[in-house]
Amino acid sequence: MMHRPKIAVTMGDPAGVGPELCLRMLADESLLKKCHPIIVGDYSALSTAARATEQTGTLESTPIVPLNKFLATDDFSQPTGIIVDCQMIKANQYRLGEINRETGHASWQYVNQAILLTQQNKTAAIATAPIHKEAWNAAEVKYPGHTELFADVTGTDDFCMMMYAPDFSCSLVTTHIGLAAVPGKLNTGIILRCIRLTADALAKIHRRQPLLTMLALNPHAGEGGLFGNREEERIIQPAVDAARQVGVEITDPLPPDTAFLPKWRQRTDGYICLYHDQGLIPFKAFNFDTGVNVTLGIPMVRTSVDHGTALDIAGKGLAQASSLIAAVRLAAYLTAQPRPLY
Repeated sequence: MMHRPKIAVTMGDPAGVGPELCLRMLADESLLKKCHPIIVGDYSALSTAARATEQTGTLESTPIVPLNKFLATDDFSQPTGIIVDCQMIKANQYRLGEINRETGHASWQYVNQAILLTQQNKTAAIATAPIHKEAWNAAEVKYPGHTELFADVTGTDDFCMMMYAPDFSCSLVTTHIGLAAVPGKLNTGIILRCIRLTADALAKIHRRQPLLTMLALNPHAGEGGLFGNREEERIIQPAVDAARQVGVEITDPLPPDTAFLPKWRQRTDGYICLYHDQGLIPFKAFNFDTGVNVTLGIPMVRTSVDHGTALDIAGKGLAQASSLIAAVRLAAYLTAQPRPLY
């Protein structure tokens, strides 16, 4: 029988759509043939979501294992997924659709426990359901998001965020910072790091050398210095040249307003984007239902959904699980791929 890796799937914020998406994922028979999803969360929150979205059958058919028992035992090979009950929050401590420090604390703990499970080889990789940044802040969690937490906990300095979809991917040189701060954060070194991490990740996924497109910072790629402070010539082009020296196939900096036209999308495996919305607006416009967030550079496989907690529809049964299923599927696939190529 084919080996199926155990993938730790964090439940996300209990007040959001994460719990109901986890239940929909557990009902996906094609995914269960590829891996063992290990839901790291709270049975009470899953039960609340199951009742609200009429998924009690899935919950009742899934084994529930206390966290301490799962940590102490290796023999949990089930034909379906497993729910690891962390018992971090009670049903009377929050309401669906509302920001709450208690749900922020609980969702942060789910991620920490998933990292621990993977570091101890209890699970092979991690896929995360959405957390709410305001809830984390209310719970005094110091990280602005998953990416920074994973990098800090694993002691990783060279990392970046990549949004992956079968059609094309977008990697971000900078992530959760204000737009006015972006130019001051850019340098040739961090752009080159993002290029190399992206080239390696896409080579693993596609099993061939990827073709990358470099985006410019300024309108019209700076128009020869008319716009901006010649970031394209001073900072971005040297990173592109250095990447080519180690075998990466990448374009010169292109104007972002035309780089996503069909002729470029058709020849591009991945875009190197200089700030959050430069990449995520076009990526989500084309790939919202199938997109996967991947943290590159850390010493474990971590994927995630490409959307937030969707508090406005939590518990209404409207949320689609396609992104979470894609994230778990990609995490399982990447666990078997070779070491970095670049």
